[in-house]
Amino acid sequence: MLYPRNNVHRGPGLDWAKWDAPDAPWREPHPDRHGLQASRPSSCSEHLLSAEMSTDAPAQSVANTSSPIPSNNSATNMPFPPSGVNRALLLATISDLNPPHFLAHAITNAAKATRDRLVIVLFSRLFNADHKTPASPASRRDSTSSTSSGPPPGVSRAGKWEEVQRLLTYVYVQATKVAQDMDKVLLEVDVLLRGLNENVDENIAQGAEVLFRIEGDCIPAPLPQSISSLRTAWSAPGEHAFDHALSSPISPNSEPESTFPVVALGGTFDHLHAGHKILLSMAAWITEQKIIVGVTDDPLLVKKANIDVLEKLPVRIQHVREFLELFKPGLEYHIVPIDDVYGPTGWDPNIQALVVSTETIAGGEAVTKRRAEKSLPALRVFVIDVISHSSARLDAEDLELLKQTKMSSTFIREWIVKKAEEGADGVAI
Repeated sequence: MLYPRNNVHRGPGLDWAKWDAPDAPWREPHPDRHGLQASRPSSCSEHLLSAEMSTDAPAQSVANTSSPIPSNNSATNMPFPPSGVNRALLLATISDLNPPHFLAHAITNAAKATRDRLVIVLFSRLFNADHKTPASPASRRDSTSSTSSGPPPGVSRAGKWEEVQRLLTYVYVQATKVAQDMDKVLLEVDVLLRGLNENVDENIAQGAEVLFRIEGDCIPAPLPQSISSLRTAWSAPGEHAFDHALSSPISPNSEPESTFPVVALGGTFDHLHAGHKILLSMAAWITEQKIIVGVTDDPLLVKKANIDVLEKLPVRIQHVREFLELFKPGLEYHIVPIDDVYGPTGWDPNIQALVVSTETIAGGEAVTKRRAEKSLPALRVFVIDVISHSSARLDAEDLELLKQTKMSSTFIREWIVKKAEEGADGVAI
């Protein structure tokens, strides 16, 4: 089966010619204006000191982090940004967990310019890894003591559940709405959260052709050569950008648990979209060691609309695994087929938390009842409710944008069938 590629039906193109003007919102940096050889602004050095990168982040081969602008940007006469790229990367820092409205313009333009895949990485001290827990199963087995010094840990993972899901939803909706308006329904958008005491995995930039950044934004974390060498498109920042001092100090954890050793969730995960990724991200956000994902087996999906373009179980499992490995490397990923509402939660005593959406709360209640009947430990249930079209956790403008954005596998399958029927190039069912 062949699906339509996004560059076949991508809607109206961008007029990049307008962006070549000196006052254009996006442009290739000029060496004189931006100082390609200049050292990193002093505020960046302060950020590096506050994050105490040298004492806590493992060494890796990185590019010269003293300059926020790649040195190879001026070695071309090509129009820049290009008329369109297949894959792109957007990096930005945030100082709090409020929806980053100042990034809306940058996200919009990155989504407009990208055909196949856009990875957005948000950096913040609030996302700092707690190095009391080693970063990988192997190092966890080898660890005999906890880290008592170094940069402060980030916020309580469970305590900031609502704020983080609202943040992720805002970013996903901004990019997804643009893609859908341009008829690029199959554009992959991944939103990642990284602390300042973590190394940045080179895989994040895999296949990327351009790096989108915000003028004046300095990321106080070492970037791999694969990222820093990318050609860079710069955007003027929105209001309240780069107030890197936290609006309030990180308070001690008010939650009895910040993370849980083992967290479970379930779903169909067909044509993995923004709603799925928010669900998976939030489950990984509160997971310390192992995440269990139950993926609905094919026999239970025979009544789904447009079943001919529904992804087969192995494909859905692989896509879930790939996303989790990207969002939170180092966990144990147990991704299994399920043929009932319970999956492993119906029998596994070594699960502490369950993540559900507003649409699957009834399933969560059934799991709670089943575990009580079998004398299994009760689960802490976390609900993803911000992606509901009636969510009270978004302001009026953000809620309206959410209502206009279709985060649905059914919608994606309908779109695929429609494009195939229209005879899009290279499309067959």
